[in-house]
Amino acid sequence: MKYLNPKADLTFKRVFGEHPDLVMSLLNALLPLTADQEITDIEYLPSEMVPENPLRKNSIVDVRCKDKQGRQFIVEMQMIWSPEFKQRVLFNASKAYVRQMSVGEQYELLQPVYSLNLVNEIFEPELEGYYHHYQMIHVENSDKVIDGLQLIFVELPKFTPHSYAEKKMQVLWLRYLTEINDNTREVPEELMANPEVKKAVDALEVSAFTDAQLAGYEKFWDIISVEKTLYNSAERRGMEKGMAEGMEKGIEKGIEKGIEKGMAEERHLIALNMKKQGVSFELISQCTGLSIKEIELL
Repeated sequence: MKYLNPKADLTFKRVFGEHPDLVMSLLNALLPLTADQEITDIEYLPSEMVPENPLRKNSIVDVRCKDKQGRQFIVEMQMIWSPEFKQRVLFNASKAYVRQMSVGEQYELLQPVYSLNLVNEIFEPELEGYYHHYQMIHVENSDKVIDGLQLIFVELPKFTPHSYAEKKMQVLWLRYLTEINDNTREVPEELMANPEVKKAVDALEVSAFTDAQLAGYEKFWDIISVEKTLYNSAERRGMEKGMAEGMEKGIEKGIEKGIEKGMAEERHLIALNMKKQGVSFELISQCTGLSIKEIELL
Protein backbone atom coordinates (compact mmCIF):
# COMPACT_ATOMS: atom_id res chain seq x y z
CA MET A 1 0.00 0.00 0.00
CA LYS A 2 1.22 3.50 -0.81
CA TYR A 3 0.42 6.54 1.34
CA LEU A 4 0.71 10.32 1.21
CA ASN A 5 2.22 12.56 3.88
CA PRO A 6 -0.48 13.77 6.34
CA LYS A 7 1.18 17.17 6.77
CA ALA A 8 0.38 18.42 3.25
CA ASP A 9 -2.49 20.81 2.59
CA LEU A 10 -4.55 18.21 0.71
CA THR A 11 -4.13 15.39 3.23
CA PHE A 12 -4.29 17.41 6.45
CA LYS A 13 -7.60 18.96 5.42
CA ARG A 14 -8.89 15.61 4.13
CA VAL A 15 -8.22 13.93 7.48
CA PHE A 16 -8.89 16.67 10.01
CA GLY A 17 -11.11 18.99 8.00
CA GLU A 18 -13.63 16.39 6.82
CA HIS A 19 -13.84 13.98 9.76
CA PRO A 20 -15.13 15.62 12.97
CA ASP A 21 -14.38 12.48 15.01
CA LEU A 22 -10.71 12.56 13.99
CA VAL A 23 -10.07 16.23 14.69
CA MET A 24 -11.91 15.82 18.00
CA SER A 25 -9.66 12.89 18.90
CA LEU A 26 -6.56 14.89 17.93
CA LEU A 27 -7.66 17.86 20.04
CA ASN A 28 -8.50 15.75 23.09
CA ALA A 29 -5.11 14.07 22.79
CA LEU A 30 -2.97 17.20 22.36
CA LEU A 31 -4.79 19.96 24.23
CA PRO A 32 -4.24 20.48 27.98
CA LEU A 33 -7.78 19.41 28.93
CA THR A 34 -8.90 17.73 32.14
CA ALA A 35 -11.30 14.78 32.03
CA ASP A 36 -14.35 17.00 32.59
CA GLN A 37 -13.20 19.38 29.80
CA GLU A 38 -13.00 16.76 27.04
CA ILE A 39 -14.53 17.69 23.69
CA THR A 40 -17.59 15.58 22.89
CA ASP A 41 -18.89 17.28 19.74
CA ILE A 42 -17.47 19.40 16.95
CA GLU A 43 -18.72 21.58 14.12
CA TYR A 44 -16.46 23.16 11.54
CA LEU A 45 -16.03 26.90 11.07
CA PRO A 46 -14.96 28.64 7.84
CA SER A 47 -11.21 28.87 7.39
CA GLU A 48 -10.22 32.51 7.12
CA MET A 49 -6.44 32.42 7.29
CA VAL A 50 -4.84 35.23 5.30
CA PRO A 51 -1.06 35.01 5.86
CA GLU A 52 0.64 38.35 6.39
CA ASN A 53 3.80 37.28 4.57
CA PRO A 54 3.29 36.29 0.91
CA LEU A 55 6.57 34.38 0.93
CA ARG A 56 5.06 31.78 3.27
CA LYS A 57 1.41 31.92 2.22
CA ASN A 58 1.36 28.23 1.27
CA SER A 59 3.16 26.87 4.33
CA ILE A 60 0.23 27.23 6.74
CA VAL A 61 -2.67 24.76 6.74
CA ASP A 62 -5.49 25.42 9.20
CA VAL A 63 -8.73 23.81 10.38
CA ARG A 64 -11.18 25.69 12.62
CA CYS A 65 -14.02 24.27 14.69
CA LYS A 66 -16.09 24.72 17.86
CA ASP A 67 -18.11 22.58 20.26
CA LYS A 68 -21.62 23.02 21.68
CA GLN A 69 -20.24 24.97 24.63
CA GLY A 70 -18.93 27.58 22.20
CA ARG A 71 -15.27 26.80 22.77
CA GLN A 72 -13.29 27.42 19.59
CA PHE A 73 -10.35 25.39 18.33
CA ILE A 74 -7.81 26.44 15.72
CA VAL A 75 -5.57 23.66 14.42
CA GLU A 76 -2.62 24.70 12.27
CA MET A 77 0.03 22.72 10.44
CA GLN A 78 3.00 25.10 10.05
CA MET A 79 5.53 23.76 7.56
CA ILE A 80 8.08 26.60 7.82
CA TRP A 81 8.86 28.45 11.04
CA SER A 82 9.38 32.20 11.07
CA PRO A 83 10.09 34.60 13.97
CA GLU A 84 6.71 36.32 13.77
CA PHE A 85 4.72 33.08 13.95
CA LYS A 86 3.95 33.28 17.68
CA GLN A 87 2.60 36.82 17.34
CA ARG A 88 0.46 35.80 14.37
CA VAL A 89 -0.95 32.86 16.34
CA LEU A 90 -1.75 35.14 19.28
CA PHE A 91 -3.40 37.66 16.95
CA ASN A 92 -5.63 35.07 15.28
CA ALA A 93 -6.62 33.42 18.57
CA SER A 94 -7.42 36.85 20.08
CA LYS A 95 -9.48 37.77 17.03
CA ALA A 96 -11.50 34.56 17.36
CA TYR A 97 -12.03 35.29 21.08
CA VAL A 98 -13.25 38.85 20.52
CA ARG A 99 -15.56 37.95 17.65
CA GLN A 100 -17.66 35.74 19.91
CA MET A 101 -19.39 38.70 21.52
CA SER A 102 -21.98 40.90 19.85
CA VAL A 103 -22.79 44.45 20.94
CA GLY A 104 -24.65 44.48 24.25
CA GLU A 105 -23.72 40.95 25.30
CA GLN A 106 -22.03 40.11 28.59
CA TYR A 107 -18.33 39.28 28.89
CA GLU A 108 -19.27 36.17 30.90
CA LEU A 109 -20.56 34.62 27.69
CA LEU A 110 -17.06 34.49 26.18
CA GLN A 111 -15.73 30.94 25.80
CA PRO A 112 -12.07 29.87 25.64
CA VAL A 113 -10.17 29.69 22.35
CA TYR A 114 -7.55 26.96 21.94
CA SER A 115 -4.88 27.29 19.25
CA LEU A 116 -3.04 24.04 18.50
CA ASN A 117 0.01 24.63 16.29
CA LEU A 118 1.87 21.67 14.82
CA VAL A 119 5.25 22.91 13.63
CA ASN A 120 7.39 20.92 11.21
CA GLU A 121 10.61 22.65 12.33
CA ILE A 122 12.51 23.10 15.59
CA PHE A 123 12.09 26.67 16.84
CA GLU A 124 13.11 26.25 20.51
CA PRO A 125 16.49 24.48 20.18
CA GLU A 126 17.53 25.44 23.70
CA LEU A 127 14.51 23.66 25.22
CA GLU A 128 14.46 19.88 25.50
CA GLY A 129 10.71 19.33 25.27
CA TYR A 130 8.60 19.38 22.12
CA TYR A 131 5.35 20.53 23.78
CA HIS A 132 4.96 24.23 24.64
CA HIS A 133 1.83 25.48 26.41
CA TYR A 134 1.17 29.21 26.83
CA GLN A 135 -1.60 30.80 28.89
CA MET A 136 -2.16 33.91 31.01
CA ILE A 137 -1.01 33.24 34.58
CA HIS A 138 -0.16 35.29 37.67
CA VAL A 139 3.62 35.83 37.71
CA GLU A 140 4.10 35.04 41.41
CA ASN A 141 1.23 32.56 41.79
CA SER A 142 1.10 30.32 38.76
CA ASP A 143 -2.06 28.58 39.98
CA LYS A 144 -3.98 31.81 39.32
CA VAL A 145 -5.03 31.72 35.67
CA ILE A 146 -7.09 34.04 33.46
CA ASP A 147 -9.04 31.79 31.14
CA GLY A 148 -9.58 32.79 27.54
CA LEU A 149 -6.63 31.98 25.33
CA GLN A 150 -4.59 28.78 25.30
CA LEU A 151 -1.73 28.53 22.80
CA ILE A 152 -0.05 25.18 22.24
CA PHE A 153 2.99 24.67 19.99
CA VAL A 154 4.29 21.19 19.13
CA GLU A 155 7.75 20.82 17.58
CA LEU A 156 7.21 17.67 15.53
CA PRO A 157 10.92 16.98 14.72
CA LYS A 158 11.69 16.75 18.46
CA PHE A 159 9.10 14.06 19.13
CA THR A 160 10.21 10.46 19.58
CA PRO A 161 7.92 7.71 20.92
CA HIS A 162 10.62 6.72 23.42
CA SER A 163 10.86 10.09 25.18
CA TYR A 164 7.33 10.75 26.32
CA ALA A 165 5.32 10.69 29.52
CA GLU A 166 2.05 11.68 27.86
CA LYS A 167 -1.22 9.89 27.29
CA LYS A 168 -1.39 7.09 24.75
CA MET A 169 -3.50 8.91 22.13
CA GLN A 170 -1.11 11.86 22.10
CA VAL A 171 1.74 9.52 21.22
CA LEU A 172 -0.29 7.73 18.54
CA TRP A 173 -1.31 10.97 16.81
CA LEU A 174 2.21 12.35 16.92
CA ARG A 175 3.56 9.09 15.50
CA TYR A 176 0.95 9.35 12.76
CA LEU A 177 2.10 12.87 11.88
CA THR A 178 5.82 12.09 12.01
CA GLU A 179 6.11 8.50 10.75
CA ILE A 180 3.71 8.33 7.81
CA ASN A 181 5.01 9.77 4.53
CA ASP A 182 5.42 9.03 0.81
CA ASN A 183 7.96 6.29 1.56
CA THR A 184 5.64 4.38 3.92
CA ARG A 185 4.60 0.97 2.63
CA GLU A 186 3.75 -0.73 5.93
CA VAL A 187 2.15 1.13 8.83
CA PRO A 188 3.19 0.10 12.37
CA GLU A 189 0.71 -2.28 14.02
CA GLU A 190 0.29 0.01 17.04
CA LEU A 191 -1.18 2.71 14.80
CA MET A 192 -3.47 0.39 12.87
CA ALA A 193 -4.74 -1.17 16.11
CA ASN A 194 -6.43 2.10 17.09
CA PRO A 195 -9.71 2.64 15.14
CA GLU A 196 -9.38 6.43 14.90
CA VAL A 197 -5.76 6.44 13.79
CA LYS A 198 -6.44 3.58 11.36
CA LYS A 199 -9.23 5.64 9.80
CA ALA A 200 -6.79 8.55 9.45
CA VAL A 201 -4.18 6.24 7.89
CA ASP A 202 -6.69 4.80 5.42
CA ALA A 203 -7.57 8.35 4.34
CA LEU A 204 -3.95 8.75 3.18
CA GLU A 205 -3.99 5.89 0.69
CA VAL A 206 -2.94 7.14 -2.73
CA SER A 207 -5.83 5.26 -4.33
CA ALA A 208 -8.29 7.54 -2.51
CA PHE A 209 -7.18 10.58 -4.52
CA THR A 210 -7.77 11.64 -8.12
CA ASP A 211 -4.94 12.35 -10.55
CA ALA A 212 -5.70 16.07 -10.29
CA GLN A 213 -5.49 15.94 -6.50
CA LEU A 214 -2.19 14.06 -6.64
CA ALA A 215 -0.83 16.66 -9.04
CA GLY A 216 -1.86 19.37 -6.56
CA TYR A 217 -0.18 17.40 -3.77
CA GLU A 218 3.12 17.32 -5.67
CA LYS A 219 2.77 21.02 -6.46
CA PHE A 220 2.30 21.74 -2.73
CA TRP A 221 5.66 20.17 -1.88
CA ASP A 222 7.37 21.97 -4.76
CA ILE A 223 6.05 25.28 -3.47
CA ILE A 224 7.07 24.50 0.12
CA SER A 225 10.58 23.68 -1.10
CA VAL A 226 10.79 26.98 -2.99
CA GLU A 227 9.39 28.95 -0.04
CA LYS A 228 11.88 27.37 2.37
CA THR A 229 14.80 28.03 0.03
CA LEU A 230 13.56 31.56 -0.54
CA TYR A 231 13.18 32.38 3.12
CA ASN A 232 16.41 30.75 4.31
CA SER A 233 18.47 32.28 1.51
CA ALA A 234 16.86 35.69 1.94
CA GLU A 235 17.34 35.58 5.69
CA ARG A 236 21.02 34.70 5.30
CA ARG A 237 21.59 37.37 2.67
CA GLY A 238 19.57 39.88 4.65
CA MET A 239 21.53 39.16 7.82
CA GLU A 240 24.80 39.77 6.01
CA LYS A 241 23.61 43.07 4.55
CA GLY A 242 21.86 44.03 7.74
CA MET A 243 24.98 43.53 9.83
CA ALA A 244 26.96 45.78 7.49
CA GLU A 245 24.28 48.48 7.48
CA GLY A 246 23.73 48.02 11.19
CA MET A 247 27.26 49.09 12.00
CA GLU A 248 26.33 52.59 10.85
CA LYS A 249 22.57 52.84 11.42
CA GLY A 250 21.93 50.65 14.44
CA ILE A 251 22.23 46.87 14.50
CA GLU A 252 18.57 45.93 15.03
CA LYS A 253 17.07 48.32 12.48
CA GLY A 254 19.80 47.56 9.98
CA ILE A 255 19.32 43.80 10.20
CA GLU A 256 15.56 44.15 9.84
CA LYS A 257 15.94 46.37 6.79
CA GLY A 258 18.61 44.09 5.35
CA ILE A 259 16.42 40.99 5.70
CA GLU A 260 13.55 42.74 3.92
CA LYS A 261 15.85 43.83 1.11
CA GLY A 262 17.45 40.40 0.89
CA MET A 263 14.06 38.69 0.70
CA ALA A 264 12.95 40.98 -2.11
CA GLU A 265 16.13 40.33 -4.10
CA GLU A 266 15.92 36.58 -3.50
CA ARG A 267 12.30 36.57 -4.63
CA HIS A 268 13.26 38.14 -7.96
CA LEU A 269 16.27 35.84 -8.38
CA ILE A 270 14.24 32.67 -7.81
CA ALA A 271 11.46 33.95 -10.06
CA LEU A 272 13.98 34.65 -12.82
CA ASN A 273 15.50 31.17 -12.54
CA MET A 274 12.06 29.54 -12.59
CA LYS A 275 11.13 31.63 -15.63
CA LYS A 276 14.25 30.45 -17.46
CA GLN A 277 13.28 26.86 -16.71
CA GLY A 278 9.89 27.36 -18.35
CA VAL A 279 7.79 27.29 -15.17
CA SER A 280 4.35 28.86 -15.65
CA PHE A 281 3.95 32.47 -14.52
CA GLU A 282 1.02 31.43 -12.31
CA LEU A 283 3.16 28.96 -10.34
CA ILE A 284 6.04 31.44 -10.11
CA SER A 285 3.63 34.03 -8.74
CA GLN A 286 2.24 31.55 -6.23
CA CYS A 287 5.72 30.60 -5.04
CA THR A 288 7.28 34.06 -4.82
CA GLY A 289 4.39 36.47 -4.27
CA LEU A 290 5.35 38.50 -7.35
CA SER A 291 2.63 39.65 -9.71
CA ILE A 292 2.37 38.29 -13.27
CA LYS A 293 3.38 41.73 -14.57
CA GLU A 294 6.51 41.79 -12.41
CA ILE A 295 7.45 38.33 -13.66
CA GLU A 296 6.94 39.38 -17.30
CA LEU A 297 9.38 42.29 -16.79
CA LEU A 298 12.17 40.10 -15.40
